[in-house]
Amino acid sequence: MYDANNLDWKTYESITKYIYEALGREGGVKIKGHGSNCRVAGKSGVSHQIDVLTSHSDGIHTYDTAIECKYWKEKVNKDIVMKVSEIIEDANITKGVIVSKGGFTQDGIAFAKYRNIGLVELREINDEDLERHSKEISMGHFGFNLTILITSPVILSAEIGNNRMIEFEHELDFYDYSIILNDGQQTPLTLYADDFRRAVGKSPKDKLITKCYKISTSVLMNRITNVSINLDEITFTGRLTEIDASRKIEVKLVDKVWLIMKSIFDQRIFTFSHTGIINEHKK
Repeated sequence: MYDANNLDWKTYESITKYIYEALGREGGVKIKGHGSNCRVAGKSGVSHQIDVLTSHSDGIHTYDTAIECKYWKEKVNKDIVMKVSEIIEDANITKGVIVSKGGFTQDGIAFAKYRNIGLVELREINDEDLERHSKEISMGHFGFNLTILITSPVILSAEIGNNRMIEFEHELDFYDYSIILNDGQQTPLTLYADDFRRAVGKSPKDKLITKCYKISTSVLMNRITNVSINLDEITFTGRLTEIDASRKIEVKLVDKVWLIMKSIFDQRIFTFSHTGIINEHKK
């Protein structure tokens, strides 16, 4: 929304307008004008330029507020406060507010309090601010449920006759074995395991399936341990199972804090992100 690298006095005025418009929306605050073309005529006959002019009504009366923006490194002193005070008095404006990047001098604060001029410090956030305030603003967070049901054939056991079993923790362990047939041909055990899994995949869910493979006068070889076992058959037992892999995913969207806004007299503090998210830091 705003480019931090191109912050100048004109952008500063636009940001001020945006903030006051956003914060005052629920209270019916409207922007009557802003920028160089926003001018009001005073009782003196003099035309005054107002950086941001807002208006709101209580249903009976309408109240205008003139906002003066000072994108200065220097602090605003009492002379500027006196100028704003004179303008709002001459233009019959209800309230005056000064928004300053550099802050305010003590005499400026004292005179503003005396003349009921609001003072607001609006500037880029620094390391000292981040010690007290989060460097991120939440843009919202949402969650959604993923229903994932995985149907998979599972081998429960592999028997090789004479009450002997192939011990395995996972079906990947079958890759450690090969079968040497009676003609000397060597076949991976996984060839039989995969064929059995395909058969199980065609069966009803949770039904126990058994299939025997006749391989007379063969040798089962473990290529990891080099242990050989004579066998005539392999009998697999398994079933088609359904695994519930459903889960809830939560996503939090955040944006980095760019500006901090402090109201001097009522002690309200807001932070502002590049995308226009405003967050109030309540005590």
